[in-house]
Amino acid sequence: MSTKSLFNLSGKVAIITGASKGIGFSIAEALAEYGANVIVSSRSQEAVDEAANKIQKKGFESKGIACHVGDSEQRKELIQKTIKIYGGIDIFINNAGINPVHDSLEKMTEAIYDKMMDVNLKSAFDFGNLCFPYLKEKQDGSIINIASVEGLKPTFGLGIYSISKAAMIMLTKVQAKEWGKHGIRSNAICPGLIQTKLSAGIWKNESILKKFEDQLPARRMAQPIEISGLAVYLSSRAGSYSTGGVYTIDGGHMLT
Repeated sequence: MSTKSLFNLSGKVAIITGASKGIGFSIAEALAEYGANVIVSSRSQEAVDEAANKIQKKGFESKGIACHVGDSEQRKELIQKTIKIYGGIDIFINNAGINPVHDSLEKMTEAIYDKMMDVNLKSAFDFGNLCFPYLKEKQDGSIINIASVEGLKPTFGLGIYSISKAAMIMLTKVQAKEWGKHGIRSNAICPGLIQTKLSAGIWKNESILKKFEDQLPARRMAQPIEISGLAVYLSSRAGSYSTGGVYTIDGGHMLT
């Protein structure tokens, strides 16, 4: 078997949440390029249709299904619609996440806490359980949870976000430990400073961006596509012995 063939995803079905742009779209595009049938999901049907069309125009297979990951019924519908379209699930990537408030813990309300936990953590927990029967049936499957370096080392003003991502990392390890006997792998990717909508408060301010970049060994912010290679590895046979892993892509942020 060639090394190249280990990355072949032909016939695999992948769902990526928060995939109409940014990291999620880059991962969706990469998995489709390697042969996967890709479900692009985010809140807006118009946005996911546009994203899926971009992938299709490159000659790859993709469909868009709208889903607000904070809504339990919509989560169920996403799985059911995927099964109806492609007949199964092999790869699930929890990428959708929010951080609506940048402030100290004492100024966070219960409503903000609940909203962030529902979207960032509860959805990942629920999606794992919803996918479990299909992944177990095949005795082969990959769950990838897009966490954050904030789940490993908190930054001021991102307290609840950091808590939610730290819990997501532990969820990943529990899934890996409990479900490994069923051929299911679960891994966490922890991006650092990536140019996305979520980090716009940093990179749109030149002085703040320079301060962050000066502290990084890589001395720069990353682009979403720089996450996609690891996602392909963890989705494919190349990563068949990798489970319970926590992988940072952060330009050296964890070294500072």
